[in-house]
Amino acid sequence: MTLDPTDAVALTQALVRCPSVTPADGGAIALLANVLAGAGFEVHRPVFSQPGTPDIENLYARIGEGAPALVFAGHTDVVPPGDETRWTHGPFAGAIVGDMLYGRGAVDMKGGVAASVAAAIAYCRAHGGRPPRGSIAFLITGDEEGPAVNGTIKLLDWAKARGERLDHCILGEPTNPDALGDMIKIGRRGSLTGRIVVEGMQGHVAYPQLADNPIPGLVSLLAALKATPLDGGTSHFDPSNLEVTTVDVGNAATNVIPATARAVFNVRFNDLWTPATLADALRARLAAAAPAGLRWSVTFDPTNAAAFLSEPGPFVAFMVDAVERATGRRPRLSTTGGTSDARFIKDHCQVLEFGLVGQTMHQIDECASVTDIRQLTEIYRSVVEQYFASMSAD
Repeated sequence: MTLDPTDAVALTQALVRCPSVTPADGGAIALLANVLAGAGFEVHRPVFSQPGTPDIENLYARIGEGAPALVFAGHTDVVPPGDETRWTHGPFAGAIVGDMLYGRGAVDMKGGVAASVAAAIAYCRAHGGRPPRGSIAFLITGDEEGPAVNGTIKLLDWAKARGERLDHCILGEPTNPDALGDMIKIGRRGSLTGRIVVEGMQGHVAYPQLADNPIPGLVSLLAALKATPLDGGTSHFDPSNLEVTTVDVGNAATNVIPATARAVFNVRFNDLWTPATLADALRARLAAAAPAGLRWSVTFDPTNAAAFLSEPGPFVAFMVDAVERATGRRPRLSTTGGTSDARFIKDHCQVLEFGLVGQTMHQIDECASVTDIRQLTEIYRSVVEQYFASMSAD
C-alpha cells in the first residue's frame, strides 16, 4: 500500500517499524528521504564519522528558496527496547489499539518527525507544490540518543558550509508532561559534570594512625557543594541545582581504610552561568572548604551544555496561538528538563521545542495518542501558515 505522506499516523507507524536503535538506522532515514524527495524536496544524506564511534547517516532536505527559512529538526534513532517479551505489543510493530500507537520511538520522537513532515508536505501541496516565499528545511539525525557527536552538531556545520540559511527552528521533542498543549520549551538549562578525587593512604581500621582515610575529606567537600544555593533563578529559569550522582571508594573489605575516594556531581544551571564561570565558582567553593592538608582535585568534563533562551517574540507567539487553537490550552513557556539537540541548533538560529506527551518515552510499551499525532500535525501546519504569511524576509 502506498504511504500517504500527509498522513502523520501512517508515517509514524512506518518509522516505528524501522528498528533504529542507536547507532543502527533500520531504514528510517531512507524512508524519510524517499517521502520528502517524492514531495519535491532536495534531499541530502551526509554520513559523519569520528574515530572510536560508528558512522551515522543524517538527512538534510529543503524546498523553496531564500528567506524566511523555517527548519524542522529531530532524530530517528531510539533507545533499546529492553526485554521485548515485556511489551504488550512488539516494540517495532507500530500496533494501533484504540487511540494509542505503540512502539519504541512513537513518542521520542518519530511521532514528532512524522507530524512535521506531514504538515510541511500538506502546506506545500496547498500552495502549488512549494512555499510561495521562503523555504522549509529538515534536519534529521540518527545520532541523538547515543554519543550525539556524528549527528545534529555536524549536520548544522555541514549545512552552514553549503551556505544554507536557517532562520527559525522547531524541534519536535516530547515537551508536554501530561496533555498536548501543556508546554513549549523556549530554552534549556545547561549541564556541567564535575569529578572529585581525594587521596588518602590505605591501612587497617584497627591502626588508623598508620593510614589516612579520604572519606571524611570527601564528605566535607560534598557538603560544601550543597551548603548554600548556587543562585535564586531568573525570570525564565529555575534556580540552578547540583546533585551528587555517585560516591565510590572501590573497597569491598570491612576492615580496610581505602586509599582513594571519588565522587561525581552534575549541575543543571540557568543563564546566570556559563560552564566556565560555574566551574570557577565551584572550584573556589571547594578550595575554601577543603581541610588543611587534604590531597584533592576536581576536574570538569569537556562535553558540557550551556544554558540558552529563545526570547519570546513573534515566532514563539505563532506556536502559542497554534497550540491554543488546536487544543484549547495555552501552553506554558518553559526551560525545564534535560538537554536536547536544541543546544546545538541555538548557535545557528532561534529554536523552540514542541512535541508529543512524554509520559512513556524510553519505557516499556512506549505509546503515543493517534489523536495527539493528528493534532500535532495540525499545530505544525498552522505555524507554517502563520510563519510564511507574517515573517519578514530580511
